[in-house]
Amino acid sequence: MSPTFRSLSHPNYRRYAAGSLVSNTGTWMQRVAQDWLVLLLTGSGAAIGITTGLQFLPFLLLSPWAGLVADRIPKRRLLQITNVSMAVPALVLGLLAVTGTAQIWHVYVLALVLGVASAFDAPARQSFVSEIVGPDDLANAVGLNSASFNSARLLGPALAGLLIAGFGGGVGGTGWVILLNAASYAAPVLTLRALDVSLLRTPTPSVRGPGQLREGVAYVRGRPDLLLLLGIVFFTGTFGLNFQLTSALMATEVFGKGPAEYGLLGTFLAVGSLTGSLVAARRVRVRHRHVVLAALAFGALEVVAGLAPTYLVFALLSPLLGLAALTMITSATTHLQLSTTPEMRGRVMALYMMIFVGGTPLGAPFIGWVGETFGARWTLLVGGTATLLGTVLTVVLFVGARRVLTGLRAPGSLFPRVWDNQAVARARK
Repeated sequence: MSPTFRSLSHPNYRRYAAGSLVSNTGTWMQRVAQDWLVLLLTGSGAAIGITTGLQFLPFLLLSPWAGLVADRIPKRRLLQITNVSMAVPALVLGLLAVTGTAQIWHVYVLALVLGVASAFDAPARQSFVSEIVGPDDLANAVGLNSASFNSARLLGPALAGLLIAGFGGGVGGTGWVILLNAASYAAPVLTLRALDVSLLRTPTPSVRGPGQLREGVAYVRGRPDLLLLLGIVFFTGTFGLNFQLTSALMATEVFGKGPAEYGLLGTFLAVGSLTGSLVAARRVRVRHRHVVLAALAFGALEVVAGLAPTYLVFALLSPLLGLAALTMITSATTHLQLSTTPEMRGRVMALYMMIFVGGTPLGAPFIGWVGETFGARWTLLVGGTATLLGTVLTVVLFVGARRVLTGLRAPGSLFPRVWDNQAVARARK
């Protein structure tokens, strides 16, 4: 089997990946249908922003508790619960739209409910991969997961557009597409049930006790290598990864293009993201420098894109932006899982998701204000510059920690690959 797809040699991973692809496609279909529904109900772009903010807000507020739950409950069982929990608000919203009774406050409430379920799903889903394939194939599996997500990103919106039009193009049409997404959650639930439990590397669940949230935060604070990655992810995710906003403003305000050309930018970006995922899947080992260099490349490319003289140049830069972004994301995700002890993995991945996804409600309004005040190009210039400066600042702050941890550094790495709190304490004495 090709090294790019070696994780598919695991029967459990094949089942898991198949269910994820179906669900991811449904998720992207609902994103398009939900935005279209909001526009039909309100005609307001601001209402779309409110809906998106409500859906991502729980990541910012609930992720630490979600990680603790992921460490306490077997992740296979938890993921079945969260997938059912995400299907319910989609089912309700779809029925409201199909029956013509949907109102904008329904969308807001159900987006928030979906966000709560997603916040508990994310850390369990991110850390469960290591239980399916083990450390040798983890980098490959994370890359293939990203490839699945970006394949669905290419397929889902196109299917949603065709289906909405086929169902009449109105509120009812969006409802039928949302109902299809509700049905798509059956795929991961069934494939999770079909996994061979004897082949899973399930860690011993954490025992309920006081101070476990503080324990997770303290674990990360004592790991400068993790802080380095989380700092880079924060600056990139908060200020750089606002493509829906920046691409829309560039296409319409700078280049004077319509919705078709704007849609093509999303396709070009997804092609680069898919390529980045497959490249990451071929990598056997992941080092800190992969994350640092990818973040610097992404920030530089975003600045260049902000200076693009024509729509064609901007479109050609979009796949490179997607490639750099996904290389950074998959490298950071893989390293966090490989270098974290199993009993802490859920809490660490929850903090990762809180910083990465939870930064969206903070960064998107700021970048939107920059666009309204200074012009569309400045959304990319500011976002790219913030990514570059934030990455450099993070490296400067945390690379100094290795001076304290004398003798623990692994060759070719900014920080040691294997850490333990006793070793850190010895080095600090």
